[in-house]
Amino acid sequence: MVVDMVTVYLGLGSNLGERQENLDKVLDYLSQRLKITGVSSVYDTEPVGNPQQPRFLNMVCCVRTMLKPGELLILAKGIERKMGRQPGRPNSPRPIDIDILLYGSEVINSPDLVIPHPRLSRRAFVLVPLAELAPDLVHPQNNKSVKELLKEVKLGVQGVLKLEDNG
Repeated sequence: MVVDMVTVYLGLGSNLGERQENLDKVLDYLSQRLKITGVSSVYDTEPVGNPQQPRFLNMVCCVRTMLKPGELLILAKGIERKMGRQPGRPNSPRPIDIDILLYGSEVINSPDLVIPHPRLSRRAFVLVPLAELAPDLVHPQNNKSVKELLKEVKLGVQGVLKLEDNG
């Protein structure tokens, strides 16, 4: 049986410790198990859900994998633990956050995993970097492109600041 590679978009964020170093490290860990095919710019963003915490650095990466969605979730949670994330309250500060935004065109709704990410279409800090990589990508549930979704959340975009490349 031949297993096809699937294109997956992951949201990455960090607001504890050396944020940029954490993002670099998570990309390194991901590249050991997945084929990274695209990486967005890094954005400095306001925290959502709990404003009483440090600002985030956020980005999106595109990967190709043969891992099934549940296996990818196990990998992501393992990397988060390895990097010091403690299980806890939602919207709490964390050294790294890895969200599976889209897994091909699949729709999954289980107790452990919801794909597309349930808040994807309302979060500028995800849509801005995702639009940089795949503006014409269509959300499999609402059939809107990423750039259309971004237009709908324009109000939140002012809190998403692109970091200039220092390299």
